Amino acid sequence: MALSLDDIRALFERHGELAYSGEPVTQLEHALQSGTLAEAEGASDELVAAAFLHDLGHLLNLQGKTPTQQGIDDLHQYFALPFLRPVLPEAVLEPIRLHVDAKRCLCAIDAAYFGQLSADSVRSLKLQGGVFSDEEAEAFRRKPYAEDALRLRRWDDRAKERNRATPDIDHYLGVVERVMRGHAAA
Repeated sequence: MALSLDDIRALFERHGELAYSGEPVTQLEHALQSGTLAEAEGASDELVAAAFLHDLGHLLNLQGKTPTQQGIDDLHQYFALPFLRPVLPEAVLEPIRLHVDAKRCLCAIDAAYFGQLSADSVRSLKLQGGVFSDEEAEAFRRKPYAEDALRLRRWDDRAKERNRATPDIDHYLGVVERVMRGHAAA
């Protein structure tokens, strides 16, 4: 079953006010901030949509307040994909799928990156397989959409600021709708 735009809105209306795992923002605030950061860097509509939707899997697979504290990896990067695949292109889906491995890669290739991770991101990193080896990082970087996933990951890490001004959900649902229409027409 595909998620419609109304389904996505309903998920954010129903669960968007949930805390974003140990961070000072809600799930919705995190999504809005991620989209805002992507737009500020001139990302394509597809990548802005990916930034806005990258954690939708958390809203589809609710695992409690801070799953990492219970040793749970909710596999959120995969959970939403079957519901989005019928309506969105690979340019949206792949950065979402790869954004967790992008964290693992950034820890391997950027000496300062690990030190910038929040406590929850450090816990989830361990549950998600830990830091990539040099070979794994090199292999990751050769994948299609890896560079977009690395950009998305950096926005994800910065989208945790209390009271950051962003456009509203309608703005980002509009971006998603444009991408859906383009995908349907292709």
